[in-house]
Amino acid sequence: MDKIEIENIKKWIKDYIKSAHANGVILGMSGGKDSLITAKLCIDALGKDKVVGVIMPNGEMKDNKVAVESCELLGIRYYNININSLYTNMIDNITPILKKEDKPLSTVTTFNIPPRLRMVTLYSIAGSLGYLVANTSNLSEGMVGYTTKWGDNVGDFSVLANYTKEEVCQLGLMLGLPEHLVNKVPDDGLTGKTDEDKLGFSYKELDEYIRTGKKGNKFDTISKMHRLSEHKRVGVAKYPNETKNYFNEEELDV
Repeated sequence: MDKIEIENIKKWIKDYIKSAHANGVILGMSGGKDSLITAKLCIDALGKDKVVGVIMPNGEMKDNKVAVESCELLGIRYYNININSLYTNMIDNITPILKKEDKPLSTVTTFNIPPRLRMVTLYSIAGSLGYLVANTSNLSEGMVGYTTKWGDNVGDFSVLANYTKEEVCQLGLMLGLPEHLVNKVPDDGLTGKTDEDKLGFSYKELDEYIRTGKKGNKFDTISKMHRLSEHKRVGVAKYPNETKNYFNEEELDV
């Protein structure tokens, strides 16, 4: 990671937003390093007036104050939207259906609904503002599926998708962001456990395998999680028929 890389990232953001004819960028601000660093890069590329942060607690959010601190540090306009009523309404409507199917409401379901509601919220605002939604996920999380499909793992563009957790921290420090925010221990904001507690291995071991191929003690767990989460990385699986497609991107007048 060097200054040239950072400048290339900023140029890529600026060029992408311009090519999409978008008015700016909107992103969820969770209080974590990924959203903070993504926002900072977008600000440097586009200017503060073209970046909007949205804090979306489900009832009470452990890092709500940190999310506010991050937005105020960056100097962007931000909004706080509590999604708890949406979440409660969704649970109330799903539960009777599951009872008819003789199935309980699973923990996975309760964990995945909030991230998806947050993405719906972001796109609802973005659509009216003419903005694009910035994804804030990193490579380490994506490689083992530590994301919610159609929740925090989507967006219109992703700045950090090809950087490991360790590289994201390096990037944050090079951007001059406060160390206590950049090196903040990540947790799921739900159970009080850290990401590493829930994963069963450290990001250091995961990142080392991603970049060097070195297999640590937890390689079997990492390998299994990667294999089982493949569907999260491919998006919508499409049947590969061979019907002729006459669209030629070079010929299209945009």
